[in-house]
Amino acid sequence: MRLYRAKDYEDMSRKAANIISAQVIMKPDCVLGLATGSTPIGTYKQLIEWYEKGDLDFSEVTTVNLDEYKGLTKDNDQSYYYFMHDNLFNHVNLQKGRSFLPDGTEPDSEKACRDYNAVIRQAGGIDLQLLGLGNNGHIGFNEPADHFPQETHCVDLTPSTIEANKRFFAKAEDVPRQAYTMGIGTIMSAKKVLLVVSGEGKAKILRDALYGPVTPEVPASILQFHKDLCVVADEAALSEMP
Repeated sequence: MRLYRAKDYEDMSRKAANIISAQVIMKPDCVLGLATGSTPIGTYKQLIEWYEKGDLDFSEVTTVNLDEYKGLTKDNDQSYYYFMHDNLFNHVNLQKGRSFLPDGTEPDSEKACRDYNAVIRQAGGIDLQLLGLGNNGHIGFNEPADHFPQETHCVDLTPSTIEANKRFFAKAEDVPRQAYTMGIGTIMSAKKVLLVVSGEGKAKILRDALYGPVTPEVPASILQFHKDLCVVADEAALSEMP
C-alpha cells in the first residue's frame, strides 16, 4: 500500500487525477474503473482541465463503472449514467460506446449482472479502479455482509447508505432500495486500485479499513490484500491513522 497525504479536498483531487492521468498516458487504451459520489467530482474536474489543455487524450480509453441504481432511467438526474456524463464523459473525447455501467433499467437482476460481468471480461479486465469509501466501509455498493461477493450482483442498500444518499434526492423515499454493483472479486482483480477519501467523517472507517481486521463487515478492509493499492486522503480523513 502507498499512502499519499493531501492537505485538503482540492489537493486530494489533484493527486488522484495525477495517478489516473499517468495511467492514461502510459497505456492510452487502458480500462479505467470509475466511481460516483461527491468524493471523485474534484478529480474528474481536474482531468477535464488537463484534457482541455491538451495534456490528456481519452480517445482510446474504455471505462467501466462500479455501480448503478436499480430502477432509475438513464435520463434521471440521480442515475449514475447521468452523473458520469455530466461530470466527465460529456467533457472529454471518450469514444461513444466505450463507457459502460450496469443497466439499471434491466428488471431481471440475474441478466443485468451476467451481462455486466461479460462487459468487463470482454474489455480485458480493469487496469486502474477508482474507489470512494462509504461511511460503513462499503466500496461500490458492496455493503457490510457475511462474505465478499465475487462478481456483479444486486444489493439491498443498508439504511446508513440510504441515509447518506438521500441528500441527492427530493426526499428519502425517492432513494432506490437496490443497486447493481461490481463485486469485490472484480475490484480486487484490477491491476491497480486508487482509493480516495476526504473529510473527518471518514477518518474512523478509513483507519478500520486500512489497519483493522479484514472482514466482510468492513468491505474495504479486503483492500489490505491488494498488490497495488494507492490511497489518497486529506489530513482530516487521516486524523485517526495509527
